[in-house]
Amino acid sequence: MPTFQDLEKQLTKLEPGGRSRPSGCVSRHRVAIIIPYRNRDNQLRSLLHNLHPMLMRQQLDYGVYVVDEALPSRFNRAMLMNIGYAEAIKLYDYQCFIFHDVDLIPQDDRLIYNCSTQPRHMSAAIDKFNYELPYKTLFGGVSALTRKQFVAVNGFSNIYFGWGGEDDDMFVRIKAKGYNVTRYPMHIARYRMLKHKPDTGNEPNPMRSANLRHAKERAEYDGLSTLKYKVLHLELKALYTWVHVEINETQIMQVRRTPP
Repeated sequence: MPTFQDLEKQLTKLEPGGRSRPSGCVSRHRVAIIIPYRNRDNQLRSLLHNLHPMLMRQQLDYGVYVVDEALPSRFNRAMLMNIGYAEAIKLYDYQCFIFHDVDLIPQDDRLIYNCSTQPRHMSAAIDKFNYELPYKTLFGGVSALTRKQFVAVNGFSNIYFGWGGEDDDMFVRIKAKGYNVTRYPMHIARYRMLKHKPDTGNEPNPMRSANLRHAKERAEYDGLSTLKYKVLHLELKALYTWVHVEINETQIMQVRRTPP
């Protein structure tokens, strides 16, 4: 696997912050790739090595945002995706957002990274699950929503610290707002999952089932509208925009019990 320095030498057409746009034409799609992250350098290198060339071939106007959560807070994947959205729109007029796990590598150029009239679950067929959909309401891994759709559902929930539940919560939000989840055909929506050891601070969330029972009601006051965080550092690196953030778990968890 190339080092970050090797990747920079290979991907010389990238603009600072991991930005790219086609030369000679205006792309129909302005896309932000949001990657929730903590201590996965090898996987991030592999993803960028595969993703940037594919997105360039697709003639997209895009940028890659790696949202890195500072320790010691437990990992909150969904909140990092909300933060990625909030920070990306400060930098560019994106209209499509791809929320992307760092360990999933797309395997087909026909898997176009754009948005549709309905929210799209991109990673329907993963090698770990024999390229079959584990269950019909799955919305995890890689997903795509327009700016209008994401605001309408109030983004992801902020209260899922640790592993599990946040994607099922988003599926509830999507259906509650009258949207339907779409997918590419299974022979196109194929991804390879990179192997990794369990992350410290990302153990299973013991509250995920209890949180899901009230997902629909909580959506109105838990999400983009109540997003609170501190940006420790934002840097336009050669391959991506790095957003290093601090999250106060105690402050965020008050939302679960106390609607405004």
